[in-house]
Amino acid sequence: MGAPLSNSTRKLLLMTSFLLLILANTSGPLLLRFYYVKGGSRIWFVTWLQTGGWPIILIPLFISYFNRRKTDPVNAKLFHVPFPAIISAAVLGTILGVTNFLYAIAAQRLPVSTSTLILASNLIFTAFAAFLLVKQKFTPYSVNAVVLLTAGAAALALHASSDRPEGQSKKSYAIGFAMMFISAALTGLVFPGLELVYKKTKLALTFELVTEIQLLLTFSATVFATIGMIINNDFKVISREAGQFLLGETKYYVVIISIAIIFQLSFLGVVGIIFCASALVNGIITTVLLPITEVLAVIFFHDKFTSEKGMSLALCLWGFISHLYGEYRASKKQNQIIMQESAIYTPNIAPAVELQP
Repeated sequence: MGAPLSNSTRKLLLMTSFLLLILANTSGPLLLRFYYVKGGSRIWFVTWLQTGGWPIILIPLFISYFNRRKTDPVNAKLFHVPFPAIISAAVLGTILGVTNFLYAIAAQRLPVSTSTLILASNLIFTAFAAFLLVKQKFTPYSVNAVVLLTAGAAALALHASSDRPEGQSKKSYAIGFAMMFISAALTGLVFPGLELVYKKTKLALTFELVTEIQLLLTFSATVFATIGMIINNDFKVISREAGQFLLGETKYYVVIISIAIIFQLSFLGVVGIIFCASALVNGIITTVLLPITEVLAVIFFHDKFTSEKGMSLALCLWGFISHLYGEYRASKKQNQIIMQESAIYTPNIAPAVELQP
């Protein structure tokens, strides 16, 4: 197993994960909606696409393995995760597959502006699950952030009824609304559960451990989606759907490959943030990105940008700044404690006394 990450490397990984999350979480829902708007309709296939890019993880995993073999060929192992963690990751991966399936149903029935506001509710479930599973400590600033971000989601909900696509029945819209809400709730369970798996491995948190657990998580979700595709005969109709795609067959494959890559980058960002910070931090960052997706939906899908959306954006940014300020204060206080303890335990060495002849 590789050495534990240094503070500088951890900060670099956190920043990289944050940038990946910005890219993936703002473009992923748009690409998925684009697939449906232009003629795509396969629910199980979309479920599969959300984790089907898992082989990408093998690239850094093999690079790390061969680098370790150069320095320690005897003890270098390709896989380090203990068996109990493998089972836990497989269970969480299956739940993730269910979550992706529900999200695929909702994304087909709801405009981006509506689906993102419902998805923001996962922060509530994440905070609750993090408290129960990993004993997440809440500060006044993190509580304030959760309240503000939840209020931002509620502000968006005020305009939800006016976002029903033209020609869609109220029943179909209500089903999509319910599926997205359940998906948000399950998401709030999966990521604190993933943080708990990290803690229970009793291994040093290294890049290799994080990569291997993510591989198990996404592979299990892909297996779940593959079974659904086989039962639903999706593999047999993909080529036919490509031929009926409004933009042509070539662009169809460009879209679905882009979806697979983008969602895999999203998982890379999520896992990196949970590894370097916590599931609650990931929930806060994910929620603050949702209004940005709202703005992009206005640009690309001509959704209305109402006063409620502007209020939501302001509340979410306020909550994010509150959380960052709380993290800054906690880090500053921790540094002061370390300096005080260092001063207490540093022995006072008296200066040498020069002897007089």
